[in-house]
Amino acid sequence: MFVYADNAATTSVSEGAVKAMTRGLKEVYGNPSSLHAKGREAEAVLKEARAEVAALVNAEPSEIYFTSGGSESDNWAIKGAAKLGAAKGKRHLITTRFEHHAVLHTMRALEKEGFEVTYLDVHENGIVKPEEVEAAIREDTALVTIMFANNEIGSIQPIREIGKICREKGVLFHTDAVQATGHLPIDVKADNIDMMSASGHKFHGPKGVGFLYVKRGIRLPNLIEGGAQESSRRAGTENLPGILGMAEALKEAVEGMEEHSKKVTAMRDKLIAAIEKIPKVRLNGDREKRLPGNVNFCFDGIEGESLLLSLDLEGICASSGSACTSGSLEPSHVLLAIGVPKEVAHGSLRLSLDYVNSEEEVDYIIEKLPPIVERLRDMSPVWEEIIKEESRLSA
Repeated sequence: MFVYADNAATTSVSEGAVKAMTRGLKEVYGNPSSLHAKGREAEAVLKEARAEVAALVNAEPSEIYFTSGGSESDNWAIKGAAKLGAAKGKRHLITTRFEHHAVLHTMRALEKEGFEVTYLDVHENGIVKPEEVEAAIREDTALVTIMFANNEIGSIQPIREIGKICREKGVLFHTDAVQATGHLPIDVKADNIDMMSASGHKFHGPKGVGFLYVKRGIRLPNLIEGGAQESSRRAGTENLPGILGMAEALKEAVEGMEEHSKKVTAMRDKLIAAIEKIPKVRLNGDREKRLPGNVNFCFDGIEGESLLLSLDLEGICASSGSACTSGSLEPSHVLLAIGVPKEVAHGSLRLSLDYVNSEEEVDYIIEKLPPIVERLRDMSPVWEEIIKEESRLSA
């Protein structure tokens, strides 16, 4: 059996999205900036897609800017807000320790330009406390950026409360909603969001296309100079096939969200319950306030990479919080941020389910995972030391 359980990394493109993209490739192939009939046709379709995406998050069409994805949207929002703040003498930014690298690396770059960044703790359950956000805001704070839901451990943040605090303090609030869009209800107005990033391939749309919501009245600096596309803020001929595919995928995701969430949450909880029967494991992230399909565990005594490769041999696609950087194995910054010891964080596994997965696939994971963990531990000198230490303490 083949099981794709890495939907947090990317999803398959839905049939509806493929159909919409094909229309953009074969039928509506004009340049939306052209004045002739084909150009006007493309412009009308682009306008419809923008309105559809806006309606699905309760925004205005003029507040939606199409981008190449989440990383670009994050960069544009954060760097743009920093520049706006600097013009008013505000050079302080607030984020969390476990953001996506598109946010953290942007913050590091801004620190080199003289900005000061406060990195908030997210505690053991992976959730930032609104009162700590409020306490960190200063007179010179230009922006607060906190992700809607974490990409590794799935913890959902109190976005509405944080946004309300920022609104009351007169500070711009941006959220990286790449993992949440299409999977959780989002209302940019009710959630007090000023800017929000999203990426099509996380909800069964195509790769290479996303959007940035920017509340009316916030005039971000231009991202790309050139033509008049995206209200003259992001020049370049629009990726119409990608935009159409993303709009259709988001529509499908939002319309089916309640049904999908119920199915996926049940499979997630079944998988979590089964994995917790394995000795010496740790569930990462909040047990309740987590993405419907997110399952993230650490396994004492084994390396995440060995676990991934073994699962892959059984036809199971998953991911780990560990990453190879500069030739040395480094544990996940997300797991370290929630207090997981380095030696334990190395043995992490993320299984991310979606509505396209089946009960049979979950059962297959449950069947294959425990013996793999046992086999890897039997070969692990680290596990041997853990057992020896336990025996010594119990003697």
